[in-house]
Amino acid sequence: MSEPAIRIRGLSKTYGQHRAVDGLDLDVRCGEVFALLGPNGAGKTTTVEVLEGFRDRDAGEVSVLGTDPQGAPLAWRERIGIVLQSSGGLDLLTPREVLRTTARCYRQPREVDEVLTRTGLQEKADERISGLSGGQRRRLDVALGIVGRPELLFLDEPTTGFDPQARRDFWGLIRDLASDGTTILLTTHYLDEAEHLADRVGVIAAGRLLALDTPAALGGRQSQEATVSWEEDGVRRSLRTATPTAELLALAARFPGEVPELTVTRPSLEDTYLALIAPHVSGESAQVPA
Repeated sequence: MSEPAIRIRGLSKTYGQHRAVDGLDLDVRCGEVFALLGPNGAGKTTTVEVLEGFRDRDAGEVSVLGTDPQGAPLAWRERIGIVLQSSGGLDLLTPREVLRTTARCYRQPREVDEVLTRTGLQEKADERISGLSGGQRRRLDVALGIVGRPELLFLDEPTTGFDPQARRDFWGLIRDLASDGTTILLTTHYLDEAEHLADRVGVIAAGRLLALDTPAALGGRQSQEATVSWEEDGVRRSLRTATPTAELLALAARFPGEVPELTVTRPSLEDTYLALIAPHVSGESAQVPA
């Protein structure tokens, strides 16, 4: 098996008396989209900043693309792309100007016109950034993150503030990048985003990994009881069962045609996530990096 893109063993980071990351172990495979989920104060931001080489750790072993990010050389930095939650100070420039300048920092950058097209900015390429919408600015953030042709892309809350259509469009861009073989580490508070984009998700709280699996299987979702609901005699009825098919057959035998208002649901990713973090969420979050 190939070496993982990210390998973490026993990662710890403390701020004063608060342990933000507490012995975290995690692997992210090459070529996968991995979503890191957790409440505010869980340790997500600290973990990602350590992986990006922006923050030193107190203990543990970390390898990102085969290199320890703590003190990594410039050649390593050219292999990663980073999309922060927000960026500024570029309003008087155009997307084309900013991308051309950034591309010069890399030895094998993508063509600027290609990046503009892939991020949907070709029609705004020569307009000042001050005139871009929030969604277009976010696309520019991604364009800056991918112009260097990174092997690994960090996305920190990439669609915060997007309207539903803009979010869906952005998801298409991320899927395109993943199909090209780019490894993507994503942090998000949108559970539907994680479910649509991620090959696997990890849930952390109090600096520890609580669960790790595909979105469909996280926390045993596939094996949990289903809820079967229907209308009968003017009343909405529901039952939970481990054998929904058998219940559907029984209902079909009781009704001459379609079972009225029939639905079959299992716990959503959000339900599972909230159940996992519930023991770790109480009161206000500590005032430390997330």
